[in-house]
Amino acid sequence: MIKEDLSSLLDTLIKKHNLKKSQVIRCAEISEVYAYQIFSGIRVPDRKKLLCLAIAMELSLDEVQSLLKCAGYSTLYVKLPFDSVIIYGICKKLSVGEINETLYDYDLETLG
Repeated sequence: MIKEDLSSLLDTLIKKHNLKKSQVIRCAEISEVYAYQIFSGIRVPDRKKLLCLAIAMELSLDEVQSLLKCAGYSTLYVKLPFDSVIIYGICKKLSVGEINETLYDYDLETLG
C-alpha cells in the first residue's frame, strides 16, 4: 500500500465529508495562512494543530487515528489524560472550543 501524504489525505477527507476548507479553518480556530499552508503541503502541523483540523472536520476516531499516523504522530491513546479528553470530544462531536474548555477543567494543556 502506498502511504498517502498528509495534504492528499486532508484533501480526500475534505471531499469525502463535503466540507469547505474555509469553514474547517474557522472551526479549527487556527491561523488561516498557516492552515492553507498545511492543506497545500508547505507545512506539517504539530500534533495539536492537526487535531484541531480533525475536530473541525468532525472526523471519526478511525479517521483521526489515520491522519495522525500519516503525519508521523502517535495515535490517540485512551490511558493518556490529554488523549482521553480528545477521544471523548471526537466521539461526542464537540467543537475545538468545547474540548479546550474540558481540557482546561481537567488542568490539562489546551489545543491552542
